[in-house]
Amino acid sequence: MARSASLFAPLNPPIRSWRGKVVWLVGASSGIGRATAAALHKEGARVVVSARNAQALNEFAEQHPGALPLPLDVTDTEAVAQAAKLVTTQHGLHAVVYCAGHYAEMGAQTFSLAQMNQHLQVNYGGVLNMLDAVLPHFLRQSNPDGPASNAHISLIASVAGYHGLPKSLAYGPTKAAMINLAETLYLDLHGQQVGVSLICPGFVDTPLTAGNRFDMPALLTPDQAATEILRGWARGDFEIHFPKRFTLWLKLLRLLPYRAAFCATRRLTRS
Repeated sequence: MARSASLFAPLNPPIRSWRGKVVWLVGASSGIGRATAAALHKEGARVVVSARNAQALNEFAEQHPGALPLPLDVTDTEAVAQAAKLVTTQHGLHAVVYCAGHYAEMGAQTFSLAQMNQHLQVNYGGVLNMLDAVLPHFLRQSNPDGPASNAHISLIASVAGYHGLPKSLAYGPTKAAMINLAETLYLDLHGQQVGVSLICPGFVDTPLTAGNRFDMPALLTPDQAATEILRGWARGDFEIHFPKRFTLWLKLLRLLPYRAAFCATRRLTRS
């Protein structure tokens, strides 16, 4: 009985109260990152918001008293390290959420090495810079023989990382890498009492998706996305994906043989 119950136990310690916790959101000037920062602030967290757009961060801090704006380019390894040092030494740090992202449509017919590298540097390289800066702090806090350290790492990937999709030649592979990275981090850090969660949104109405020239099914607002994310953290989920009416179909593609999956993808995307 205990063994079957463990199959349904949360993969992470559920986070139902954010009051007093310091959360650093990297990529929080707009979209999902900004909305999630606002939701956490409302729940009583001390939010640190980072992005390249200093003006947007300052406006957020003015609207959310107590929030700390920390302008940052995620591709600058030294700048990320210095920012993490400032946060951890002056404020402490309970959770970090990597929200930064770059997206541009690209197919093989319009291959651009410059665009491929930009996606790689922001979507994946930025995550590595963040991990290099915060992992030592979280591991120092961890206590495998005692209670959870409350440390948590959350990465925002995308359902585009589930399966190859048309016009996602630059974006999709970076998100697939993030998914694999989050899975491996979970396996490595679970015994260290450091939570890891993976967030895979469907289509959300953000500056990244504003340029899409195709129908976006089950489109959500950033506030709706933030609500789903906080619910996932409260349940102790490892993967938080939404909206289910869309993401479950894409998960199904991963289970099909390639012949069937490619055929279904062409039908779904009309390509």
